[in-house]
Amino acid sequence: MPMKNLRAASALVAVTTGCALLLTACGQDSEGGSQEKKDKKDVTIGIAMPTKSSERWIADGRNMTTSLKKAGFATTLQYGEDDPDQQVAQIENMITQGVDALVVAAINGEALSNVLQQAADADIPVISYDRLILGSPHVDYYASFDNEKVGELQATYIVDKLGLKDGAKKGPFNIELFAGSNDDNNTKYFFNGAMKVLKPYFDKKQLVVRSGQTRLNQVTTLRWDGGTAQKRMDDLLTSSYSSAHVDAVLSPYDGISIGILSALKSDDYGSKSKPLPVVTGQDAEVASVKSIIAGQQTQTVYKDTRALAQVAADMVTAVLNGKKPEVNDESTYDNGEKVVPAFLLDPVSVDKTNYRKVLVDSGYIDAKELG
Repeated sequence: MPMKNLRAASALVAVTTGCALLLTACGQDSEGGSQEKKDKKDVTIGIAMPTKSSERWIADGRNMTTSLKKAGFATTLQYGEDDPDQQVAQIENMITQGVDALVVAAINGEALSNVLQQAADADIPVISYDRLILGSPHVDYYASFDNEKVGELQATYIVDKLGLKDGAKKGPFNIELFAGSNDDNNTKYFFNGAMKVLKPYFDKKQLVVRSGQTRLNQVTTLRWDGGTAQKRMDDLLTSSYSSAHVDAVLSPYDGISIGILSALKSDDYGSKSKPLPVVTGQDAEVASVKSIIAGQQTQTVYKDTRALAQVAADMVTAVLNGKKPEVNDESTYDNGEKVVPAFLLDPVSVDKTNYRKVLVDSGYIDAKELG
């Protein structure tokens, strides 16, 4: 048995034998001396998160640490601050330190092949967290949400809010499309899910993209950056809406939504004569929930990162016990080298009508944070 497996297996056996056993018969070595015991707290899980610039990822790191510590593991948590090279160096350092498993939310899904080979050589299992790691056979399992459904929820909200399903032909309405970072595998799932819903209304000319920017490679937002989104929205308003009104904006993430809204408000949207468009989002960040309550951002998609962290922690526990974790998708997530077995959670659409029940009553957001 490789030393890594031996160490992890010994740690888990030590826990399951029970405290009484540890203090009696197992407390002596063959020579009658005291034998040092290793329990789960000596098994360390490395957690690599993308950035502290997003409220969501701070919560993920906190929840992941809490879930793993409740399972009895020690943890080391690092944030790559949206720098793929820095994240690679952090993971390399964790491998050198001898972590027993890795949970990785990739900054750039295609930048980790070499470092994951190092993990495989050291017999360290890897759980891909929320963002699928691409181009490596050394990804054991994937914990995420139903990413295509996120886009479907955002687009369905726009369709419903504009009344496009109401039988009578309505429109045309002007819509602009935004997508996430082009190096995040989730981006295509969010966008494809949304376009699946919106395409029939484009075909019937009930929805019109005046800028003409409808392809994914035209609408991505590097690093999911709100400032980048704000600049692009400014440019769209100048080039395509000098004499027209934006009725809806498909935004994939709350931070992008905030940037879009800043551009819109700078162009006098939100006044009595120029109402704000429908603006979607994702992650139920506090600033955006406040914006929804204030009647600015219209919708967000809630993903309970507490539940996601627990799924990932359960995967770690199963793998280190030599068991197969629970999965519910073994066909969708092909990373270019293998189809990665996944467990997908359901996202939930949130707006002004249900934010309290979904977010506050569940304890995800403290009512005090919302003022």
